[in-house]
Amino acid sequence: MLGTLLFCPECGTLLSLPVEDNLKYVECEQCQYREPASSYENIEVTTVSTLESIPSPLRLKRTTRTRAHIGGDLDTKAQCPKCGHRESTYKEKQMRSADEGATLIYSCLNPECKHTWRQNG
Repeated sequence: MLGTLLFCPECGTLLSLPVEDNLKYVECEQCQYREPASSYENIEVTTVSTLESIPSPLRLKRTTRTRAHIGGDLDTKAQCPKCGHRESTYKEKQMRSADEGATLIYSCLNPECKHTWRQNG
């Protein structure tokens, strides 16, 4: 358990709260691991977010332009969707027509992952 949230011990996915009082298990959506619903007894779940924790292409463009460059790419704190690492680089490419936003191409800086993903602007 991390803070007030329960994570799957098999794959690390955040487990959902039990939706019915008579449920005996909560099943992981990724790997189908079954956590006893009794694990949620007497747990108060509190979620706190800041503006910085919600990614926005416009905010990333505005706040990362002055950061150090690595091989022409800009550093960012965007979280890798594959491994969860919180450091990556991105570059901007105009992949669609000129009247549409640019595409941001991210690369994870975790040396064991190096996953790349896109976000259309």
